[in-house]
Amino acid sequence: MLSPSTAPRHSPAARLRSIVSGSIGNLVEWYDWYVYSAFALYFAPSFFPKGNLTAQLLNTAAIFAVGFLMRPLGGWLLGTYADRHGRKAALLLSVLLMCAGSLLIALTPSYESIGVAAPILLVVARLTQGLSVGGEYGTSATYLSEMADAKNRGFYSSFQYVTLIAGQLLALLVQLGLQRVLSPAQLYAWGWRIPFALGAVAAVSALYLRRSMTETEAFAQQTTGLAGPEKPASGQLRTLLRYPREVLTVVGMTLGGTIAFYTFTTYAQKFLVNTAGFSKDAATLISFGALAVTIGLQPVLGAVSDRVGRRPVLLFFGVGATLGTVPLLTLLARTHDAWTAFGLLLLGLIIVSGYTSINAIVKAELFPTHIRALGVGLPYALTVAIFGGSAEYVALQAKAHGVESWYYWYVTACAAISLVVYLRMNDTQQTSRLDDESR
Repeated sequence: MLSPSTAPRHSPAARLRSIVSGSIGNLVEWYDWYVYSAFALYFAPSFFPKGNLTAQLLNTAAIFAVGFLMRPLGGWLLGTYADRHGRKAALLLSVLLMCAGSLLIALTPSYESIGVAAPILLVVARLTQGLSVGGEYGTSATYLSEMADAKNRGFYSSFQYVTLIAGQLLALLVQLGLQRVLSPAQLYAWGWRIPFALGAVAAVSALYLRRSMTETEAFAQQTTGLAGPEKPASGQLRTLLRYPREVLTVVGMTLGGTIAFYTFTTYAQKFLVNTAGFSKDAATLISFGALAVTIGLQPVLGAVSDRVGRRPVLLFFGVGATLGTVPLLTLLARTHDAWTAFGLLLLGLIIVSGYTSINAIVKAELFPTHIRALGVGLPYALTVAIFGGSAEYVALQAKAHGVESWYYWYVTACAAISLVVYLRMNDTQQTSRLDDESR
C-alpha cells in the first residue's frame, strides 16, 4: 500500500492520457451496446426458429430489454468493486465483460446448428453486456471527475457522453458500410457477425489502453487514510443509504434527462419513419447528422458549467424540455422536409445536452470518495432501466392506441419533475465533495 507521501500526483499530461484512455474505452463499450439493436434485423433469424420475422424480432427485443434490466445490477456490483478496489480495476473489468459478450455473440452457432442453445447463449452474452455497461457509467463518471483538475471538471467529464454518442454513431456507420459492401443475403447469413467481432477486437484494444491508466488521487488518498481518520466502509449498499438526499437527487435529475435523451436519439429514427413518414434511409441520415453535431456541444456546455456553475446548465435543459418537448415533437410529426426535421431534432438535442454534458460531474460531486462510484452508478442505472429503457415502448403503445401526443406530455411531465429537482438542489460546483471529503 502506498504511504501518504507516495500517493500519486498527476501531471497535466498524465491526466490527459488517462482521461483519453478511459474515454476510448467508454466509446467501445457503447458501440458494443448499440450494435445489438442496429443489427437485430439481420441476426434474429440465426438465433430463433424459422417462421415469422416479427416474432423473431420480438424475441431479440426481449433479450435487449433483459440486458437493460441488468444495468442496475452492473451499477451495484461494479460500483461496489470500484469503491473497494479502485476505479482503474473496475474499468478494466467492465471492458473485459463487454469483450466477452460481443465475442460470444460473434461466435455462437445458429439455431439450426445447436438448437435452443443458440438463444440461451445470446441471453448470456446480453446479460454480460448489461452488467458491463451498467457498471461502466458510474465508474467512468467517477474516474473522469476525479482525474480532472478542479477548474475543468465539467469540460473533461463531458467526454463521457461524447464517447457514448460516438459509440452510437460508430454502430450506425458500420451498419451503413456493411450494407454497401455486402448483399442482404450475405448480411443475414454471416455479415452480421462482423460488427460484433470488431467490437470484441476494439474492446481488447481498450483493455490495453486502460492498463496504462493511473489510479485517481482521490481513491489513492482514501486507501492511505488521507480521506479521514474515521473512514466509513467503502462501496457498501448500507453505506449508500446514509445519503438518501443525494440518491434521490440522482434519481430526480436523471428521470427527465434519460427519457428526453432516448426520445431524441434512439426513438427519433422510428418516430421519423412511423409518424413523420420519412424513408428509413432518410431518417437514419437525419438522426446521424443531428447526433454528429450534438457531440461537439458536450464539451462546450461542460466548459460553460466550469465558468457559470452546474445549476444554470441543468436549468437550461429543465426549462427547455418542459416547455419545448410538446411543440418540438408536434412540429416534427407534421414536417415532410428533411432539413426542417434535422433542425427540429437538433434543437431537441441541444436542449438535452444541458443534461447530458454535465450529469456525470454533478452526480460525482454529490458523493464522498468511499461511496462515489456506487452512489453515481446504482440510482442512475435503476432510473434508466425503468424510465429510459421503457421510453420507446411507452411511445409506441401511445401511438398504437391513437394517442401519440400523450407521450409528448409524458416526457414533459418527467422533465418538469427534474426541473423541480434542479431548482431545489445546490449548485454542486460550490458544494463539491470532490474538493472537501469532510462534508
